[in-house]
Amino acid sequence: MTVSLPAEQLEQEISARLVRLSQNIRMPGFRPGKAPRKLLEAKYGAGLLQEVAGELMHTSFRDALGQEGLNPAGKPAIEPKSLERGHDLEYVATFEVYPDVGEIKIANAEIERPQCEIEDADIDRTIENMRKQRVSWDKVFREAGNEDRVTIDFVGTIDSEPFEGGEAKDFPVVLGSGSLLSDFETGLVGVKTGEKRSISIDFPENYPKEELAGKHATFAVEVKEVAQSRLPEVDEDFAKALGIEIGGVDKLRAEIKENLARELDDRVRAFLRTQVMQALLENNKIDIPERLVEEEIDRMVSSAQQQLKGRGVALDAQEVDRSRYQEEARRRVALGIIVIEVVKSSELKVDAAKVRARLDEMAVGYDDPAGFIQWHYADRSRLSHIESIVLEEQVVEHLLEKAQVVDKPMTFSEFMYPAEAPADQLGADNA
Repeated sequence: MTVSLPAEQLEQEISARLVRLSQNIRMPGFRPGKAPRKLLEAKYGAGLLQEVAGELMHTSFRDALGQEGLNPAGKPAIEPKSLERGHDLEYVATFEVYPDVGEIKIANAEIERPQCEIEDADIDRTIENMRKQRVSWDKVFREAGNEDRVTIDFVGTIDSEPFEGGEAKDFPVVLGSGSLLSDFETGLVGVKTGEKRSISIDFPENYPKEELAGKHATFAVEVKEVAQSRLPEVDEDFAKALGIEIGGVDKLRAEIKENLARELDDRVRAFLRTQVMQALLENNKIDIPERLVEEEIDRMVSSAQQQLKGRGVALDAQEVDRSRYQEEARRRVALGIIVIEVVKSSELKVDAAKVRARLDEMAVGYDDPAGFIQWHYADRSRLSHIESIVLEEQVVEHLLEKAQVVDKPMTFSEFMYPAEAPADQLGADNA
């Protein structure tokens, strides 16, 4: 877009600023406000020209967008064609515009909605996990078997040379846990306290540490202790240890069921959201403004830098491979544009009651639920974050009414803990 402003407008604004400047500036040999205009022009004219031209280009560009009914996507690139006193100010603004999304298409999309009930077995499984988190270990003097904990010292060598991360003392290993490479754990089966053993392993070709990948290593191992697990009984003392002062095991089970229900609701919401957003992308192809993609990549890179900084790792922007963020950035931008169109075309507004209900849900896990809720309502920016979450949920609910939703009965564990292929990896820096 080419915009032209009359020379008189530029000159009038420069003159007005020179007048204001003369009233405040002090120049040697002249009283305040008495410095000759020519001296002020000579010293400050060039700077004022740049300053005034920049402001006029900014405001006139905004006005021109309104006149043309254009909605820019991202910041424009503005280049003056002429910038000289006594001449019209003319500039060219290059920018992308938001695409015309058109009617949102989702009617043919099939969305799967899980139908789960929380059974006693699900509560039992949770309690069993709680017991394992409070396990005690009793030293034994027999051979180590599956689920026993073996405490060892070891030194690893490759071609008879020690390697970094290949040595540890008093290192605990629960046999069968998969925390170490399977060959290493298998080599510990049958050991006794005080025994010394040599274990050979082959690091996988895809091992995370490249310097070890595919290498053959030998570990000299000394067994310091073999211990078997002892789980606590599920009784009133166990319930009290988990914060249940009154009500015992029955109260504990009731609270576990409530917590599992909240987890299930959250997971179902996330599952439906993922499907709906994917359906929006697949059924509503749009031209994605590249400027917005670059800005989104900037945000993602900045976020990654902040996370690394929090871990004590400095990452210069020059070292970042921006291409790895490209696909996700395009996805986010496209979804943002489409979702905004859904909100506008459907005239959706944030439901205050749903915002409060969501805060009530979130507050359950805090010691002071009322204080948590008040903290959000006391600051507009904090509340707006919750409102954006709720509005997105309203978008999903609205679109689910238009899509083909198929209810799929399944157990709680099938949905919450889908089977995953076991990964044969070393779980720590040490072998």
